[in-house]
Amino acid sequence: MSYQPVQSTQMGKVLYQADGPSVQNVKAIRSNLHQLCRQYSNRIVRIETIDGQIFVGRIVSCERGLLHLAVRNPSGHRAFFGMPYSNDELILTLVLYELLVITLLST
Repeated sequence: MSYQPVQSTQMGKVLYQADGPSVQNVKAIRSNLHQLCRQYSNRIVRIETIDGQIFVGRIVSCERGLLHLAVRNPSGHRAFFGMPYSNDELILTLVLYELLVITLLST
């Protein structure tokens, strides 16, 4: 992505604006990952983010550029009730364009 110079608008001072090719690249990545994650919904995966964080869990859903991953909850307690997930799982929401590697762990 490239940096665009600061501009003033009627709504305020623009601090950052992505250029057209960068936006198209992010949209393409998001679309590809969205299709992949929907294809492997309910499967156990290992995910590494671009920041080096690693998560292992089950893909629950993928929508609007977000991946919902069910991970093990060692305490077994949840803060939210009435959710269609077991008590030993927490749901993490990850941003698709921050994912570096997705590895399928079960066949």
